[in-house]
Parts: sequence; C-alpha cells; structure tokens
Amino acid sequence: LAHSDVRDVGKAAKDWPQLNFIIYHSGYRFGGGGGPEEGWIQFEKTGRVEGVSDLAEIPTKYGVTNVYGDLGQIFAQSTLANPQLCAAMMGILVRGLGADHVCWGTDAIWTGSPQWQIEALRRLEIPEDMQKQYGFEPLGPADGSVKTAILGGNNARLYKYPIMQKSELARDRFAQLREQYEQEGGGRSNLAYGYIRRRLA
Repeated sequence: LAHSDVRDVGKAAKDWPQLNFIIYHSGYRFGGGGGPEEGWIQFEKTGRVEGVSDLAEIPTKYGVTNVYGDLGQIFAQSTLANPQLCAAMMGILVRGLGADHVCWGTDAIWTGSPQWQIEALRRLEIPEDMQKQYGFEPLGPADGSVKTAILGGNNARLYKYPIMQKSELARDRFAQLREQYEQEGGGRSNLAYGYIRRRLA
C-alpha cells in the first residue's frame, strides 16, 4: 500500500502536461487494505475517503487538468457493500475532478458481466442530505450528461473514439448480427453436435 497511493500524481501531472493520468480505482485505498465499512467510518468522521479525496484534490492543489479517476472495482465493491460510501465517493470525484474527468471501468473479470454495474450507476443518486452537507452536485438522470460522460463519453474523448449517433448504431455490425440472430429464431438450441466415441474396455 505504501507504493500505491497518489502522492506523486500531482507533480507528475504538472511535469508532464501533455500526458493524461488515468488513475485506476481512483486511488481507493480500502480495496487493498481494509474494507468499505472503514471507508464509510472515515467519511462520516472527516468528510473524506483516503486516496479518493487525495486524488480529487490534485487539480486544485497543482493547477492541472490532465488527471482522471477510473472507477473500476471502486464502484462494483462499494455499491454492493455500502451504497452510501459509493455515493460519497462519486460526489468527491465529480466535485474535485469534474464529471468530465471520471471514467468508467468495470474490471468485469472479477465481478462477471458489467451490465449490473452499468444499471447500478444509472440508478445511483447522491442523497439530498449528503449533497447539502458536502456540497455535492446530483448525478442526475440515467441518461443525463453526468452519467453519459462517465459511462463512455469521457473515455471516447480521451482515446479519440468517434461517438456514433443512435441512427448509426441501428446499422452497425452488431445491429446486423442481432437482426440475423432474431431471424434465425433467437435463443440457443443446447444441442450437442458431432460423434461420441465410447471408451474401449
């Protein structure tokens, strides 16, 4: 843990303004040492979450705009174990880095298909009392500007990936495959094909 905090990110970002620094798990400390309950206790006492708050304060402290927070397992672990902590961390990141500097990541290998995480973020809102007490902005509707930016817009911009319009998506390769799949009846047959050779005695 001594080598996985964000203490060197601010200086590096200032020294290398032409690079973007996308910090995995947004510096979340409690995934590798402790648990969400410790993060929540810390937030209740101090209004901070170690690592995440440190990262979110970098743009103001160092005057940089090239630091980003990646969500990764920070979201999957906290939204299940302590949704209030998850909301607090989202508030901290959006307030400090800006909604345009928080990037979606799922680490799906650890938690299966990422669809449930996408749906959880679309439903998540920072409670009003937390918004008032800590100066957090609401995350807004499922298809609003904040969640749309986090779920793909920011990564598309960073990696210079063209964002397709819905009309274009209706004609892309995946849409064609889906149409073919539906024309062929959909669903899988669960049949096994081929020969089975009996074991010789």
